[in-house]
Amino acid sequence: MAKTSDRAALDEWYAVETAADLGQATVRTKLLGQDIELSRGPAGDAVIREINSGIASGAPLPAREKYGCVWTTLGHPNKDIFEISEADEADRRFVPCGWVTMRASGLRVVENFLDMAHFPFIHTDILGSEPHTEVPGYLSEIRRDVDEVWATNCTFFQPRIAATESEGAFVHLTYRVPTPFSVMLYRVCPTAPDRLDAIALFIQPMEEGLCRAQPVMYLVDNASSHTALLHFEQIIFLQDRIVVENQRPLLLPLEPRQEIPTRADSSSVAYRRWLKEKGVRYGTTMGAG
Repeated sequence: MAKTSDRAALDEWYAVETAADLGQATVRTKLLGQDIELSRGPAGDAVIREINSGIASGAPLPAREKYGCVWTTLGHPNKDIFEISEADEADRRFVPCGWVTMRASGLRVVENFLDMAHFPFIHTDILGSEPHTEVPGYLSEIRRDVDEVWATNCTFFQPRIAATESEGAFVHLTYRVPTPFSVMLYRVCPTAPDRLDAIALFIQPMEEGLCRAQPVMYLVDNASSHTALLHFEQIIFLQDRIVVENQRPLLLPLEPRQEIPTRADSSSVAYRRWLKEKGVRYGTTMGAG
């Protein structure tokens, strides 16, 4: 499959590998339909090249290491990789949760992450439960000054709000979409109510209907083991994988009449409108070109 011509998708940064996993051996993967090869240069820096006719050639692509991942772009982004201020706080636990490959549009994965309505049915007795199925009203907006989608004042009853907790409570959540293929969740930390845990999902769109994604967490949690934190997040993400792989169409519709939103889908409506304004076609039913 050839690389897309979708400039809106090309001109973004993407996490394509866990930095710690990129050793001396080369790694081959795919981004936006283009085969790429990753390796370490003599100075230990990441070197990324496009693969054409089975050979890695041409000038190296831009490469950055941030948030435990190697990032690259096939285009010319007009801004740097988005900031996660919590990553700079020394007392936080950094938990990369591993890559999961999904037969779905990466945009579908972002939208599923934003969806609170599925909590009681897909993440039963973890992130939701019956009879607490209603999604209270919240605010969704496109923040023009930073070109991001935010959903604020979100509340939902969760039986287990974090790996440290066994009792249920109404939690306050904030969602942030800094790029079309990245999404974040901020939640009040149970052990430090004046601070927010930050959970990011980095998505690598390999093809229009194939992606892989890795959740990374910046937590205020001195009690849980690394294994417990990893297990908690992986259970949730693997449950989500079943949902997104069974959605039809596989790609994300941007035409408003193709899927009927409800009040709970406010963040999804804002996200789709934002994608359409930006001219993103890759991973949508409008076609990548």
